[in-house]
Amino acid sequence: MKEQDTEKNYEEIINLPHHVSAVHPPMPRSDRAAQFAPFAALTGYGEVIKETARQTERKPELTEEEKQALDYKLQLAVSLPGEKPAVRVTYFVPDGKKAGGSYHRARGKIRKTDTDRGKLVMENGEQIDLEMVVDITVDAD
Repeated sequence: MKEQDTEKNYEEIINLPHHVSAVHPPMPRSDRAAQFAPFAALTGYGEVIKETARQTERKPELTEEEKQALDYKLQLAVSLPGEKPAVRVTYFVPDGKKAGGSYHRARGKIRKTDTDRGKLVMENGEQIDLEMVVDITVDAD
């Protein structure tokens, strides 16, 4: 009995043409779909998940022999007479938000080693923590 009543209620309008506004342009489908998107009750939760999923690498622990070899390479690169060679310095940069970090490379010539501040200063002005240097190789250009 209810179905018959419902059909009678909409009988007058069921076959009318769809209304199209003369004033407002039709809404794009993507915007219409956004109206029905789930509500983000936990604002910022998506960013937390992305940050947790982001991978970092562990800081390398160099042995004493590796530290001595690295120091030797550094002294050679800095103390060579004449024009300094171009080098590639691989160093570790700690992550500001979580444990670990990432490896970076700097290319160029070493201007000086600032042992007081523990920095390696490149000719382009870049400063690298000496404690974070993992490898130094002479560029073969």
